[in-house]
Order: sequence, then C-alpha cells, then structure tokens
Amino acid sequence: MQAQTVSQKMKEAKDFLPINGTDYIEFYVGNAKQAAHFYKTAFGFQSLAYAGPETGVRDRASYVLKQGKIRLVLTTPLNSANPITEHIAKHGDGVKVLALWVEDAYKAYEETTARGGRSYMEPITLTDEHGEVRMAGIYTYGETVHMFVERKNYNGIFMPGYKEWKSSYNPTDAGLLYVDHCVGNVGWNRMNPTIQWYEDVMGFVNILSFDDKQINTEYSALMSKVMSNGNGYVKFPINEPAEGKKKSQIEEYLDFYEGEGVQHIAVATNDIVKTVRELKSRGVEFLDAPPQAYYDDLFNRVGKIDEDVAPLQELGILVDCDEEGYLLQLFTKPVEDRPTLFFEIIQRKGAQSFGAGNFKALFESIEKEQAKRGNL
Repeated sequence: MQAQTVSQKMKEAKDFLPINGTDYIEFYVGNAKQAAHFYKTAFGFQSLAYAGPETGVRDRASYVLKQGKIRLVLTTPLNSANPITEHIAKHGDGVKVLALWVEDAYKAYEETTARGGRSYMEPITLTDEHGEVRMAGIYTYGETVHMFVERKNYNGIFMPGYKEWKSSYNPTDAGLLYVDHCVGNVGWNRMNPTIQWYEDVMGFVNILSFDDKQINTEYSALMSKVMSNGNGYVKFPINEPAEGKKKSQIEEYLDFYEGEGVQHIAVATNDIVKTVRELKSRGVEFLDAPPQAYYDDLFNRVGKIDEDVAPLQELGILVDCDEEGYLLQLFTKPVEDRPTLFFEIIQRKGAQSFGAGNFKALFESIEKEQAKRGNL
C-alpha cells in the first residue's frame, strides 16, 4: 500500500476550528522602536500601525509591521511592574502570540476550552469607527499563546486601539509573502503530550514525524512532529531534544530561553535566490553553506530542479524533495544575542514536507555556531 502524501494526511484533521491562516505574530521585546527599525531595515518590513501612550494605551507600546501577508507586532512594556517586563527578563526577546485568523473567535474559544485548552484571554469585542474585531486566547506550549482573531466586520488599518503608523522610512520589501510554519521547542518527553494537545484541543493532525535516528549528527539528536490544520494554512512542527554525545540545539534553546517557546518562523518567498541575496545585502546573517559534496550529490538526491545550482551553492541554500515536488530553504542565525529565535526562508516547488533530507547538513552548520558559543 502506497504511503500517504502530506496533502492526503491534512485531510484527516478533525477541523472543527476553521482557520484562514496566521493573523499576526507578536513578539515581546526590550525596545520595540529599535526592533521595528531592525525588521524594516534588515528584512524589508513596512510600517503599518502603532499603539501606545499617544493612542490611549498607558502600559505598553506596540509597532505593527507588514510584508506580503505577514504581520509582526513588536511590543515593549513601559514600566517595570508590567508582566511583559518579567517575560522579557526571563526569556529575552521572543514570540509571545501566534495569532490565528478565524471565522468565529468566540466559538473557537468555546470549542478549544471545552476540549481542555487553558484560557489566556476570555472573548472580547474591540470596536472603533471602522467596525469590530473579536478576539480570545488560549495557552499552548510554555507561555506561548494562540490568539483567535475574527475581523470579518472590520476595515481599519489593524484593529481598534491602533492608529496608522506613518513613516518616511520604508525600505523596499525582500519578497517575503506569508508565514509557512512556526516551530516550537518543548522539553524532554514533552513532544507527545504537546502533539496530543494539538489533536484534542485544536483538531489538528500529525502530518510528519522524525525521530532521533533520522535527525542526528555525530554529536546531537532531536525528535520532531509536524501538526497541521485541515487546509494546511497553519502548521506547527514541535521539536524535543534527544540523547546525544553533546548538547543539542534544542537543549541550548531551552537553556537560554529558560523554557519552551517558538524556535523559528518560516516565511515563504517565490524567488529564494533573490530574497536571500537581498537579505544578505541588508546585513541578515545566515548559517554557513554545507560542503561541496552536498551540491555534487544534489541531483541524485532530489532529481531535476528548475534552478541553477551555482547560486544555490554560493548562498548555501538547501534543497530537498518529497512525493509532491521539491523545496528550497535557508536558515538565519539567531536574530538576538540569546541563541533562541531565528527565521527560515522557504520556497516550495510542490513539496509539502519540511526538508528532512537537509537535517544533517543543517544541524552540522548549527553545531558549528554552538561550538563558537561554547554551548555544544
């Protein structure tokens, strides 16, 4: 019997919770004004909206950035008593909210909390002259939150409480289109309970699994399972450390983030060579390229591809395939001083998988960086 493709597995999701995609990703950061400048300059995001003292919000400032369908919200607390201050002191800058665009936020909250979801924010309706946004939230792994956002009756810039953020400084975009997936790191023996949570509480389905026999190097290993909703618009791979000779990248993350959290955000492009060249020219740092042998063996591993191999090798772009096509991907170095959050740039040419064939090359590059930090 032929193995199911990823697309076929997605159809097995219970999907009682229709999700249209990622609405926004909110970071808690030490200095949102400066972080916003970084994401505009380095990644090509554009100014969209702002909330803070000038809009009647007294305890925080939030800057909203947009590129393609991606919205990032960067939030900073304005005093030491704010719980956000404690979050940043413990975890450093990182992702707090993975917001999901839903048809009915109140129903999403009722369905998920009835199935065991822990409440973060009870349903509320925010209104202004542009209409209403309905929201509610539940916790997922660690202190990370899924916010359900319903905006079908809203035509404002972002949501009530925010005003348009006009800036004379808006660098051109870098070709980033939408959030492809977001990866979470969980602690020892925590992957399967987290997978179960996504199945039971969110109605997601496990579309791919990798164990420590598939994801390992000479020094370290990890296990990973990918959860998806039925239409595949939101996917959450979950990683757990595995026993190895030395410390894995997941252990390093858990140590420095001081808990479970979002490890990386994968953003899609239609031209990875152009996007990566653009990002590099703006100062974004990527992991080192794999050795020559990786590219010598490329056609044997993945078959014919549309791209010229020379620029892929020059930029260190990785290629992998599955039954439905192939994909190209590249990973940034961590975007903060703590070796925690990073970004993945991905271009899919039919493939719905996650680059399992690249894991060894990728992890060896990561281990080189870990060794420089003294954390391998």
